[in-house]
Amino acid sequence: MSLDVIPRSAYNEDHEAFRQTVRRFLLEEVAPNSDKWAEAGIVPKSIWPKAGALGMLCPTVPEEFGGLGLDFGYNAIVDEESSYYGRAATGFSLQSDIVVNYLISYGSEEQKQKWLPKMVSGEVITAIAMTEPGTGSDLQGMRTTAKKDGNHYVINGSKTYITNGQNADLVLVCCKTDTDIEPAWKGVSIVLVEADSEGFQRGRNLDKIGMDEADTSELFFNDVRVPITNCLGEEGKGFIYLMSELPQERLSIAIGAQSSAQKAFDETVEFTRDRKAFGKPILDFQNTRFVLADLKTKLQVGWAHLDWALARHLKKELTPEEGAAAKLWHTELQWEVMDKCLQLHGGAGYMNEYAIARSWRAARVTRIFGGTNEIMKELIGRKL
Repeated sequence: MSLDVIPRSAYNEDHEAFRQTVRRFLLEEVAPNSDKWAEAGIVPKSIWPKAGALGMLCPTVPEEFGGLGLDFGYNAIVDEESSYYGRAATGFSLQSDIVVNYLISYGSEEQKQKWLPKMVSGEVITAIAMTEPGTGSDLQGMRTTAKKDGNHYVINGSKTYITNGQNADLVLVCCKTDTDIEPAWKGVSIVLVEADSEGFQRGRNLDKIGMDEADTSELFFNDVRVPITNCLGEEGKGFIYLMSELPQERLSIAIGAQSSAQKAFDETVEFTRDRKAFGKPILDFQNTRFVLADLKTKLQVGWAHLDWALARHLKKELTPEEGAAAKLWHTELQWEVMDKCLQLHGGAGYMNEYAIARSWRAARVTRIFGGTNEIMKELIGRKL
């Protein structure tokens, strides 16, 4: 079983050489520890510098800031391989595909010099705090505030479901710097908060259905004072920045969903070939072959679409609606593959000792985070 057997059009020889480096790292450093990390509920920070040393973190960061200055295709390779071989949600993609883009695109020279080299090396782990209790996908309805006091902001509020929340050294906090302006989105800003800031507190490492190894946290801000220079880009432009970067985030989710679905499919083919019932392999039953044939066809279509979307994104042509459509389609496919593959495992599929059970649980969240799939349909529908 390997992603190498799938013909791809989005990558060149350099991308594929990088793929082999990433795969070795995942097979040697991540996969063997995935069960231990899942039990602990967190990935150790020590794995980050190891990934950074291989160029796996934030490969798009310009060379002047300690990066490799590569294209997003290298991020996609890490996402694909991690979802297929890693068996652990390390949090790398959040830093490389989402957070770093905000700093590259909107950060001041000082912010870039201070944070980007450390993000590339893995010395610093980041998170972005959007979601609040009771608001969900309604970013305009956030209640966390950052009020000016001299040369500082004073931040108060709380966030929830924050990936990398326990490990993060730096958090990009989405907050209201103007609570009176209409429409409300014009009052949203993004402010950088260091984890050692007085008044910043991490809450629980939340107990989830799946992705047990991924630290997902509540964060609390009680009169947290940060310099006004910690504002990312222009004050009041935070919502625009968020909307601008979401297509890449959603493409990243689509990539991981497609790759993990392929892994589940490949493992299920092997399982049904080995498992016998009524004196013959399960794979020899027509129902099994028909289910797997249907899934294989849809996965082939999925890879073709993903290469199209990647090519569009590498040319900076991927639209917000196309990013939303990629997230919608690939996560729905992922769930179909996971659920049908689990069914073909029979009772074994319900046992956590089998990989399909863990994959099935982990897949459930992809139709929720990055904007629910219902929101994706709304975004697509508005442009009809």
